[in-house]
Amino acid sequence: MGQFKKIAITCCSNGQERTSEPVLLELRKILESHGIQVVATRYLYGKQGVFSGSGREKAEELNAFYKDPQIDGIFDVSGGDLANEVLEYLDYDLIRKTEKEFWGYSDLTTILNGIYAQTGKTSVLYQVRNFLREKGEMQQEAFFQEGQNDLFQIPYHFIRGEEMQGIVAGGNIRCLLKLAGTPYFPDMEGKLLLLEACGGRAPQMAAYLNQLKQMSVFDKIAGILLGTFTTMEKENSQPSMEELVLSCVDNDLPVAKTDRIGHGADSRAIRIGGEYHF
Repeated sequence: MGQFKKIAITCCSNGQERTSEPVLLELRKILESHGIQVVATRYLYGKQGVFSGSGREKAEELNAFYKDPQIDGIFDVSGGDLANEVLEYLDYDLIRKTEKEFWGYSDLTTILNGIYAQTGKTSVLYQVRNFLREKGEMQQEAFFQEGQNDLFQIPYHFIRGEEMQGIVAGGNIRCLLKLAGTPYFPDMEGKLLLLEACGGRAPQMAAYLNQLKQMSVFDKIAGILLGTFTTMEKENSQPSMEELVLSCVDNDLPVAKTDRIGHGADSRAIRIGGEYHF
């Protein structure tokens, strides 16, 4: 496709289990079959439980990938709990000067938003391991398509309102809130707040939403885009996330919903820090 010639695979959150090695090798094979060179972090697999290295070690490795002029994309294959430990060690001046983007999802919400808050640069909320899930063929076709138009095409409908426009910030709601009170939480003035989750039910989501409300986030943003809430939707948890949001935010704030952003096998990509008009 011509967009990527050499990429780095990182693991800034929980280290992978050795049992996942065949999956990651298959991922490498797919990328290489499209002419993409792949280099992987030394901190891919857990050494003490899910700890694959210190926050500083993982950050220095990520900084090195940003510094390498031959690497034109960085893809994180992890998730879990540990991604925010790298934030204070990243070289944001270096990141600001590069064209390459960081790709990841879930717990990597912390890094995606941290990069935007510190540099104004975009990152991509997307998990490249989707290539190997049940919708893998579709994911590969969209990713390797020239221009990646389908990968970034997000179907949506409005729950309230008819239109909203702004820079997208957010991602996984639990992980975004790890940034509260830190320099890595983005300025939410005029933003479109993206929210999604894998685990958690209505009580947890109500708590997260009220924290955002008490931080005055809903007073600043221009709209909300809800992705998928895997556990809630699977279990038909009540109240629904849509109902919780509508009860928590002002009546004039637009709220839209998409089933293609989140942890689903058919999830598409969206740029954190990118300008969108829905």
